[in-house]
Amino acid sequence: MGITDHLAVADVILDLDATSKRDVLQRLASEAARRSERDETEILDALRARERLGSTALGRGVALPHARLEGNPPPLALFARLRRPIDFEARDEEPVDLVILVLWPQASPEGFLPTLSDTCRSLREPQVLRHLRSAKVAEDVVALLAGPPLAAT
Repeated sequence: MGITDHLAVADVILDLDATSKRDVLQRLASEAARRSERDETEILDALRARERLGSTALGRGVALPHARLEGNPPPLALFARLRRPIDFEARDEEPVDLVILVLWPQASPEGFLPTLSDTCRSLREPQVLRHLRSAKVAEDVVALLAGPPLAAT
C-alpha cells in the first residue's frame, strides 16, 4: 500500500502560498476538512499535537505531517508544493517546499506505518524530489509518487 492509494490528482496543490509552518498546517487542515467531512479544528489540533512530539520534516526540503483521527474516516492524503520554502524545524535546517499530509483513522491502523514508510522511501531519491519540484501538472506528481524511482536524468 502506497501513498497514491490515497492521493488522487485532485489532492495535489502545486502552488500553495504559505508563510510559515503554522500557516501550512492551517491551510492543509482546511483543505482536508473540505474533502473529508471532518472538522477543521479537529484535524489541525491532531496535526499540531503530532508536531509537538517532533517536527515531521524529513530533510532535503520535505515534510510529512501526519495524524491519526478518532473514528474510522477513510485515509486522506494531500500533496502541496509551496510557492516559497519555509522553516519547518527540520533537523538538516533546510527549508521545506514539498509537503505530504497523511490523515489516518484511529480505528483502522493497518496500513498507516507502511504508507508512511513507502512515502519516505520514494522521497529519498534526489531525482524524484527534483521532478516533484519541477512538475507542471498534478498528474505528474501522482505518477512520480506511484512509480519506481527514476533513472538519473
